[in-house]
Amino acid sequence: MGFLKGKTAIITGGGRAVLNDGSCGSIGYGIATAYAKERANLVITGRNLQKLEDAKEELERLYGIQVLPVQADVNAGTDNEAAVANVVKRAIDTFGRIDVLINNAQASASGVSLADHTTEQFNLALYSGLYAVFYYMKACYPYLKETKGSVINFASGAGLFGNYGQCAYAAAKEGIRGLSRVAATEWGADGINVNVVCPLAWTAQLENFEKAYPEAFKANVKMPPAGHYGDVEKEIGRACVQLASPDFKYMNGETITLEGGMGQRP
Repeated sequence: MGFLKGKTAIITGGGRAVLNDGSCGSIGYGIATAYAKERANLVITGRNLQKLEDAKEELERLYGIQVLPVQADVNAGTDNEAAVANVVKRAIDTFGRIDVLINNAQASASGVSLADHTTEQFNLALYSGLYAVFYYMKACYPYLKETKGSVINFASGAGLFGNYGQCAYAAAKEGIRGLSRVAATEWGADGINVNVVCPLAWTAQLENFEKAYPEAFKANVKMPPAGHYGDVEKEIGRACVQLASPDFKYMNGETITLEGGMGQRP
């Protein structure tokens, strides 16, 4: 498409992860690869510095772009606003612009019932998800206004449909959806569009789960009507490329379910 060449995208949770066959193994890295193929320069964040450095090496070598890896984490008890401000400052110092913000990173204690959830577990999801999105959106806003950029936030079917054992995760994700709708209303006049993706994709985490616990995997992980799980680069990452394109600029405040037919709702 070419519209991303020379532009800058921030992708949280963008460290390198691969499947056994060597293809992209996480949603963040799938998005980073899709954007790299469109010649966008990238700022990738995460907790694991080695995964970020591995992503930088591979993406720069394969696609001739620039990648700025920044180790960053949003969690309870730290100066999260300063940590995010540092990421954004380094992005501007390096590339001079921000065109796309993709809030993908999220941690949670899945499988714990609401009655058994601790405050620490609840905070883990809220800080890494909802608070992180809030801080990144605030910090990036002046620069997205300059470029009339796009924000793509990640939510989940866990929030849409109330999945068992995911109360904190669902709460964080539904908070992100509400925040995104408000931003779409407030920032639309600035030329910024804000949309939400709820994905279902085949990742290294699921691959390892299937290998280690085949019976539990069979009982808990359902195949979507499409007959396969989403490819993190081709079916999630490519959709995120489209959502930042001029062709989709009028789409604003929407939630898009990329779940192969499982995310149907009125």
